[in-house]
Amino acid sequence: MEKINIIESKAIPLEIENIDTDQIIPARFLKATTREGFGENLFRDWRFDDKGIPKPGFILNNPDRKGKILVAGKNFGSGSSREHAAWALYDYGFRAIVSSFFADIFANNALNNGLLIVQVPDEFLARTFRILNNEPETLIHIDLGKQEISIPGKNLNSAFPINSFKKKCLLEGIDDIDYLLSIKQEILDFEKRIYG
Repeated sequence: MEKINIIESKAIPLEIENIDTDQIIPARFLKATTREGFGENLFRDWRFDDKGIPKPGFILNNPDRKGKILVAGKNFGSGSSREHAAWALYDYGFRAIVSSFFADIFANNALNNGLLIVQVPDEFLARTFRILNNEPETLIHIDLGKQEISIPGKNLNSAFPINSFKKKCLLEGIDDIDYLLSIKQEILDFEKRIYG
């Protein structure tokens, strides 16, 4: 996984509430077991028509809208527990998702796969949407170490919560298994003390 400390990027506003995992990555695309290739079908039914032609009205099809940050409506990632939703967002190029509420299972899957979840107050999210809709070139600054998100020059910032272990993993670019392997000797020593 990539190390995450500072993310500063333009952002894509997706001002829709209750986006579930089937909208993020439809079930018919869950045949692969590796993480690669899911980005091409991210929001598939919103991005493309039945013939696979991009829908011009959907924001991810706008060539002027690029960035590593997705700003989404409240209750993002609800529905099934599919880890593929996090894989699809990461594979597409997102490194952070900003919303005022995330489904717990999705949030854990995202953090486990190197995707930073930034939960902000409703008012911060509403102001962010207004700014991004009016000024698409706006940058968002996320500082994981300080657990702060801001929009430079707009007097808009907020702290955000994150599990301390997941924060450590993201900062170091490791997952749970990498962490366990890093303390393998401590585990073996503990096992020896307990079981002889």
